[in-house]
Amino acid sequence: MNRSSGATSCTPTVPGDGHSSGHGRSECRRVCSNCRKVLRQEKKIRVSLPLTRGPSAFIPEKDVMQANSLNERMHLLVEEYSTSGRLDNVTQVMSLHIQYLESFLRSQFYMLRVDGPLPLPYRHYIAIMAAARHQCSYLINIHVEEFLKTGGIQEWLNGLEYIPQRLKNLNEINKLLAHRPWLVSKEHIQKLVKTGENNWSLPELVHAVVLLAHYHSLASFVFGSGINPERDFGTSNGYRLISVNHFCVCDLANDNNIENASLKSNSFGLSDSLSELEALMDRMKRLQEEDETSPEEMDTRFEKEKSESLLVVTEDIFYYLLSFSLIAFDEELICDVSCYVEDPGFGYKDFARRGEDHLPTFRAQDYTWENHGFSLVNRLYSDIGHLLDEKFRMVYNLTYNTMASHEDVDTTMLRRALFNYVHCMFGIRYDDYDYGEVNQLLERNLKIYIKTVTCYPERTTKRMYDSYWRQFKHSEKVHVNLLLMEARMQAELLYAFRAITRHLT
Repeated sequence: MNRSSGATSCTPTVPGDGHSSGHGRSECRRVCSNCRKVLRQEKKIRVSLPLTRGPSAFIPEKDVMQANSLNERMHLLVEEYSTSGRLDNVTQVMSLHIQYLESFLRSQFYMLRVDGPLPLPYRHYIAIMAAARHQCSYLINIHVEEFLKTGGIQEWLNGLEYIPQRLKNLNEINKLLAHRPWLVSKEHIQKLVKTGENNWSLPELVHAVVLLAHYHSLASFVFGSGINPERDFGTSNGYRLISVNHFCVCDLANDNNIENASLKSNSFGLSDSLSELEALMDRMKRLQEEDETSPEEMDTRFEKEKSESLLVVTEDIFYYLLSFSLIAFDEELICDVSCYVEDPGFGYKDFARRGEDHLPTFRAQDYTWENHGFSLVNRLYSDIGHLLDEKFRMVYNLTYNTMASHEDVDTTMLRRALFNYVHCMFGIRYDDYDYGEVNQLLERNLKIYIKTVTCYPERTTKRMYDSYWRQFKHSEKVHVNLLLMEARMQAELLYAFRAITRHLT
């Protein structure tokens, strides 16, 4: 991105840490260089460049391209609903599920292009602010370009200190929704809508909240699917001159030799993967045959799952990965991103964190999307409620009745476990759901992946993506990412809209 001199004052930071980390980055690059050398010289393996080919660094290009070549419907959808006028990498990967893609593009087009409470440049700048909470350079680049195309003021791209106070006032709710949405209260809403020259009307605020939640969750999809930067045919090398989102070369490289070598060098062999699949099928069958669980046992199982989520992916694991160069940071990129972030050290903390004041569980039946959130958003922001509802229902009910190599499989139980586990991590409980299913159906590697993609997506690595469901198709893993994205968005909206409802009452 082009940036005026105002951006140079931004202090580079490691995501999730408010302190300078120049030494850590240089050490990371040194180890990464050594890693490439070992792979080249000792293992006789060719290491790909960081910028891998195709829409995704995680999914082989041929898998996505083959689906796209058969998808005439996708190209018609892009012509009708694309906001950028091009077939972007997110759309190409989502096209593995064309029914969902239509719902996604229609709702995103409505948020960004159709008449609504917010002016067009505001919409794109809010998208930038939301994406910056997760250092998602892919989304930031897209919306910097769109911001300028829709008449945005160039100076605002120097950072938050250059934007109007009204937009600055969104920083707090942006931060909370991105990392700890359960902390959003009616007081935050009252502060934003109070009388004054910088106040927000309720329709404007609802529009802004929908955009924030959409781009927080879309960042999860971008990182979870390893989305590559967009091609830019105006440059000499065919790509924009930005780094791939925070990954190490050795982690991103999708060269078949590396993948094969890693399979041979660990316990993830074919027979193990097949037995893993058969075991999952068996657990699903047994759960379907179990007797009804008592309400008391349901309570116990929810509390157990909520507590056990504390043990999945700690910050210590992140710094362990960093020290072994599985995650690499580009100093200039992080500097640019930090210009759009207030309080960069603020991040996700487990809802059930020990030693802190007890936070009440959000009981889903007390404030549901169907009965409360939907009507509120539709009343204050026209038809977006219908589009969001269609998108949530689409991804939740989407099935091809297959699971890896098995056909005629009812995957309802598995989809429900994925969706409800995300909500559990955000403190949302469904009283009629047996959380014992989560423990039975989601193995540890998958839980690590889910928590990373949902709570701190910028830390996602290809190794995490490869480590679970090794016999499943890439399209099935993309479906997982769609479920995680929509579950996260719905959780953020439930907390925000509950706060708005409390303000109104």
